[in-house]
Amino acid sequence: MDSLYRNGHGDEVLFIHSGSGELKSNFGNLNLTLGDYVVIPRGVIWQITVNKSMRILVTESSGPIKTPTKYRNQFGQLLEHSPFSERDIRTPKFSKPVDDRSVEIEVKLENGIQTYGYEHHPFDLIGWDGYYFPYVFNINDFMPITGKIHQPPPVHQTFQGSGFVICSFVPRLFDYHPESVPAPYAHSNVDSDEIIYYIEGQFMSRKGIEKESITYHPMGLPHGPHPGKIEESLGSEETNELAVMIDTFKPLNMTESALDLDDEKYPYSWIKS
Repeated sequence: MDSLYRNGHGDEVLFIHSGSGELKSNFGNLNLTLGDYVVIPRGVIWQITVNKSMRILVTESSGPIKTPTKYRNQFGQLLEHSPFSERDIRTPKFSKPVDDRSVEIEVKLENGIQTYGYEHHPFDLIGWDGYYFPYVFNINDFMPITGKIHQPPPVHQTFQGSGFVICSFVPRLFDYHPESVPAPYAHSNVDSDEIIYYIEGQFMSRKGIEKESITYHPMGLPHGPHPGKIEESLGSEETNELAVMIDTFKPLNMTESALDLDDEKYPYSWIKS
């Protein structure tokens, strides 16, 4: 990024799929690497210096990005049954003041970008105080919740936003009941649209996908494992899948750009060979 950026209306979550870099902000710097969720509250001025070519999944929220309510007490602290803790969260390391002048900042307002000129660099600071800052949580620090039988997707929840949740599918042991079926059952998400971004590993319920694939299952339409995947899962003890799932509680709107990325061969992956 050559310019500084600030989102004036939304919080953002950046997921670092590949590469490395450094996020610089008016709160300090954060090193970024594979698997990092970078949570950036609205109003934070930031810039990423790329060390190695990066591929990033960006989620924008009209409301605050929070840790799941079910894992917090009344004071906002993560509880013992949470799949991650405050110790797993990385906060900015404050850096020396930047005294550059005549700096331009790209500010996102509604659906457009406006450019503002600053006489003094926004990083020309000697410190900050409070609880409002960007932070990093790595998906590999998510401790999966497992059970005797297949656990529903809410156990993978990592963040919540205004009308959606973000979940992390990570390597884990399968169900341990002697008659359990590790693959998920066919179901309808009657309250949510489901998007899954595949990072690496072999997803137990899918075929016909690869790294950086995205699947989209609209609410109300039944879906489940590909033909043969239930049988393949029987007797399996663990999975090495890594993926990010976003469930929204209102229907998503498709863009023309998304249609350009449609994999016409994917529907045929459901035909059992």
